[in-house]
Amino acid sequence: MSTDISDCVRRNLNRYFRDLDGETPHAIYDMVLACVEKPMLEVVMKQAEGNQTVAAEMLGMSRSTLRRKLAEHDIS
Repeated sequence: MSTDISDCVRRNLNRYFRDLDGETPHAIYDMVLACVEKPMLEVVMKQAEGNQTVAAEMLGMSRSTLRRKLAEHDIS
């Protein structure tokens, strides 16, 4: 099953590999998660109107996990 988000990630990863110009990639998994997690949290928090309980439910995680991730990404 393909989604717009997965297509976007696929296109950008292909571009990333193309732009490496022979360099060896490292820690791609962590890089992608770091690039995706912050904007996802920002958008979900906006949709939840800043309500962490609602946002945690939308994300399928506990409120304490959400609070930790918000702090990690310096999101108020």
